[in-house]
Amino acid sequence: MVNAAEIRDLHKYYDLGEVVVKALRGVTAEFPKGDFVAIMGASGSGKSTLLNILGALDRPTAGQYILGGEDTSILSDDDLSAIRNEMIGFIFQSYNLIPQFTVLENIAVPLQYQRRKGGVGASEMDWCAELADRVGLADRLDHRPTQLSGGQQQRVAIARSLVNDPQIILADEPTGNLDSETEAEIMQVLIDLNNEGRTILMVTHENEVAALAKRQLHLKDGEKVLDGAVSGNGEVPVPAPSAVSAPGGEADPAGNVESAQEDVYSVDETSQDRDVTEIDEWED
Repeated sequence: MVNAAEIRDLHKYYDLGEVVVKALRGVTAEFPKGDFVAIMGASGSGKSTLLNILGALDRPTAGQYILGGEDTSILSDDDLSAIRNEMIGFIFQSYNLIPQFTVLENIAVPLQYQRRKGGVGASEMDWCAELADRVGLADRLDHRPTQLSGGQQQRVAIARSLVNDPQIILADEPTGNLDSETEAEIMQVLIDLNNEGRTILMVTHENEVAALAKRQLHLKDGEKVLDGAVSGNGEVPVPAPSAVSAPGGEADPAGNVESAQEDVYSVDETSQDRDVTEIDEWED
């Protein structure tokens, strides 16, 4: 089995002066190509720190991170940035769209960062339009974020994550700001991408969202406490009327993944078919 990524005895420490925070403590895991992993844990468990390292936005204090067969510890910053841009797409909880840009222009942002002086060509903009169509936004190309619903904005973010045709998609609480019905729609998009063979690594605090992944990896106090396959039926349960969503995000010392957005753009296996079953009634 070929791995898209692998971490070996990963440690991440933050020296805060009088205190050394051990955000990750000896975490080892393999992420085979075509896997769909939900990374879970309480606030401060190390989820965001792990996602930062998996996204090549940060380096571990000790241990190895193997990305696309490359040991990232021996790569220069420029080489690490290059492999990140080639292999990884990012989806953020708060969308991180540029308000002045249209849907099409927002999707093209990673290309703008890479081309800089050269600009984005017509064929590349056609590719961005194709991605917009793929996520159901073909009739919204000239709309700006303020003219879109939350679900539509997240679809723009998903299309943007695909612009470099990455093997791995990292999603940080991708449904955290969405209502239940829109959450199901966005999860179906991610499931479809995974069924095409892309590897999805997703941080979430929502059990019903995690149940749609193939596998769950749980962290506690920086250590891996559970890593196993999911045996769900692919349905999103109707939330109880009294249910209150837990707050999104977490207070890892590394900060949230979305804070490194500018860094992101700087420089097969057959999977089981899963569908989100349609729900007739949704409770708020």
